[in-house]
Amino acid sequence: MTDINTYFKNNKQRFLDELLEILKIPSVSADPNYAGDVAKMAEAVAQHLKTVGVDKVEVSKTAGHPIVYGEKIISPKAPTVLVYGHYDVQPPDPLELWESPPFEPVIKKTKLHPDGAIFARGSCDDKGQVFMHIKAFEMMMQTNSLPCNVKFMIEGEEEVGSKNLERYCKENKKKLACDVVLISDTSIIDNKTPSLTVGLRGLCYMEVEVIGPNKDLHSGVYGGAVANPINVLCDMIASLHDDKKKVTVKGFYDDVQKVSNKERKMMNEAPYNEKQYMKDLGVAELMGEKGYTTIERTGIRPTLDVNGIWGGYIGEGAKTVLPSAAYAKISMRLVPDQDPAKIEKLFQKHFEKLAPESVKVKVTAQHGGYPVVVPTDSVEYKASEKAMEQTFGKKPLPQRGGGSIPIVAMFDQVLKAKSVLMGFGLDSDDIHSPNEHYGLFNFYKGIETIPYFYKYYAEMKK
Repeated sequence: MTDINTYFKNNKQRFLDELLEILKIPSVSADPNYAGDVAKMAEAVAQHLKTVGVDKVEVSKTAGHPIVYGEKIISPKAPTVLVYGHYDVQPPDPLELWESPPFEPVIKKTKLHPDGAIFARGSCDDKGQVFMHIKAFEMMMQTNSLPCNVKFMIEGEEEVGSKNLERYCKENKKKLACDVVLISDTSIIDNKTPSLTVGLRGLCYMEVEVIGPNKDLHSGVYGGAVANPINVLCDMIASLHDDKKKVTVKGFYDDVQKVSNKERKMMNEAPYNEKQYMKDLGVAELMGEKGYTTIERTGIRPTLDVNGIWGGYIGEGAKTVLPSAAYAKISMRLVPDQDPAKIEKLFQKHFEKLAPESVKVKVTAQHGGYPVVVPTDSVEYKASEKAMEQTFGKKPLPQRGGGSIPIVAMFDQVLKAKSVLMGFGLDSDDIHSPNEHYGLFNFYKGIETIPYFYKYYAEMKK
């Protein structure tokens, strides 16, 4: 029988070709106009699972988009790995900023990806990383080297808050029972510096509305006499940070877990070039909470950011209007031990207090999730650490990620299973932005590494 390395070399191009095909499906979960494409993508995932030898594959309906499930049970004595990922993608807007169409994947070389990168929406987040697991499973099946039971749960609503996943998990606890959840929806430091994500920030996402006069007004006739909701909203938002860039919401920091000087020192040992960081982003200066490094600000400190703001006339040309209302979307990234439900209430109370008598305010919670810290002394972590060391030639650094994957805490609570966050993307891969891409090196490195995780995990669990 062919060994796994030979099988990998002989099938690399096919693996890539198959990925390029599924990247053509515009599975945008946030926009109802794409519902048919999301369903098509679910069926495509199911078909790929069946093709590589996964049993009991099903496309399970939910109140929203379907969840794809499948399993391969080799022995009741073997440990069970639940692979989680998502097949839905972010909206591609603004389309005019894409250098190539978002659902027509192309491969181009870049400074960070000299071997080439796949430019397409979903290439890194998360179709490319999900596909690594399917192809790694294929390799183990075709070389008779699968040492663990494997279950796949690939959802279609991660980009809209995984609205129906918790209910699905609660209703299918027995079916989903596992020893560990394996997730690749995170990144490494760079292609020469592997890392494992050991912490994720939580999320509290709000929408605010500032309401002024009962209709749009002529800004010449009424300007200076009636409060302009956009002006008021801007003032309110500006007051949400002090001059040290700390969030001014009362009680916001009460539950923030203190990180030891030792861990802070370890975090800052990661390669980081501030000048290059600014150059890559096209900014002349960095901004953030005083007293913390950039790595700390994006890993262990909570934040508050405006994600969108609108109101009044935004069409071509000029229209002198004083709008009746203004809106903003505001997200807060949370750290252990902040509770998103508590932060939601604190923010609502604070924001309503900021409003002058001249306007009314409406605050609506959208979705949220708990922050997570993954233990680094577990068998699961050590197996992933050893797997990465095997393929990268050096031990991965533990890193706290700035993003949020709310379902990690839910898996712990509902399935009683810890997660391993073994992603292979780069933070510079423009996920959620125009020109999202995923390096060929990273795609292939993931496929190479994942079988080693299974191997070492099975050995260590004995």
